[in-house]
Parts: sequence; C-alpha cells; structure tokens
Amino acid sequence: MYKTLGIIGGLGPLATAYFYQQITDMTDVKKDQDHIEILIHSAPSIPDRTSFILGKSTDSPLPRMVEIGRGLVRAGADLISIPCITAHYFHKALTEQIPVPIMNLPEEVAIYLNSHGIKKVGIMATDGTVTSGLFQTQLTKLGIEPLIPSPERQADVMHIIYNNIKIGKSAEPDVFARVRDELQGNGAEVIILGCTELSILKRDKMTGPGFLDAMEVLALRSIEECKAPIRPEYRELITK
Repeated sequence: MYKTLGIIGGLGPLATAYFYQQITDMTDVKKDQDHIEILIHSAPSIPDRTSFILGKSTDSPLPRMVEIGRGLVRAGADLISIPCITAHYFHKALTEQIPVPIMNLPEEVAIYLNSHGIKKVGIMATDGTVTSGLFQTQLTKLGIEPLIPSPERQADVMHIIYNNIKIGKSAEPDVFARVRDELQGNGAEVIILGCTELSILKRDKMTGPGFLDAMEVLALRSIEECKAPIRPEYRELITK
C-alpha cells in the first residue's frame, strides 16, 4: 500500500502543475490504479518567499503554509512535498508545526549529487534561495563546492524567473546562455536548476548537458518515500 503525498502548491501554479506531471511520468505503472494518491492544495495567495526573506516585505508565508500543511494531513497526507525551493527556507519551522515528514529538497539534491561524485556545482536560483544559502549549506556539508552567479548574472536569473516564466512567457535563450556560460566557465560540473520555475527550461529542452533539475529530484524522492516504483529511465537525472 503506497503512502499518500500532500503537496503545498501554487508557489507558483505552473511549477506545481509540472511537478504533478513529473510524478505521474516518473512512476512505474501499468494502469491508473498503480499511481500514488496525491493531495494538492494550490495556494498562489501565499506571500512571496523571496520578498520576505530579503526584508522587502513583512508578510510572512509561514502561517499560511502551516495552515495548508495541517489541512493536507487532516485530509490523509502521510508526507508533504513543496515544489518551491525558496519555501524550504522555512523547512525547520514547518517540520515543528506539521505532524508528518516534509521532504527537504536542498538536502536531497546535495545527496544526489554526492552519490554521483560531483565536486563543483553551479546554482541557478532566486535571490532568496541564494542569499539564505539553502543549497550552499547542504552542498558544503558533503564536500561539494557551490558556485553562485555574479550579481549581473544573478539579475539575469531573476529576470528569467519573474519576467519570463512566472508570467507565462518562454525564457529568453540569450539571457539563460549568459548565466550558463559564466557558471560552466568557472568550473561547474553540473548546474542546479534551483527554482521550480527554472524546471521549465529542462522541460523545453533549453539546457544542454550538465544540468540537474532540483524538482525532478524532489519528484523522484517523493515517489520513493511513498514506496512506489520509479521508471528506470528516470534514475539518472543529470542531463547528458
């Protein structure tokens, strides 16, 4: 019997929809009834995580996330995933207030990279994720050197996230290429797509080799924690 997965979603809606698709695609099934049960609460009204983390807003996302998480548990969720990487800034506080396990996405990504012998990793993520060191902390623990973009290229990352994908536009290839070229030029063996909006870049085949979609790692580990099987072609997630 598989466990039931709860998803705190809407952060943003496109990322949540794609995360659900990833789980559906990655689960090894022969019929509809073989899929895991998933409860999704899509709440785009949750305040912006980056704005709060950077002190640009006093409107904390935490109370609403806790409320939604508890609601998912009451509805039957055995564990929770959050397809928003910046929201993992609140992971410790959420685990203290929600009575089921919550997947720790940055930690799972670091473990996955370490298992593949990667030693130097570029990070594409929001200002909030980069400033809070979510990935850097977990990578450093495992002896992996993190690389973050220069201020100019970090502005490019934010442009892709907020001015392209979050408003329903395609990412601008030349802007993405500037970030990619800088990180790879500084020695990144793999670049983490460390924002759930950036997962769309891989979906749309814009990345090329040497990228890891953090949300795919979350999908993989969520399925495994629900005790369901993974399709063999999704065991290796770093692009070739």
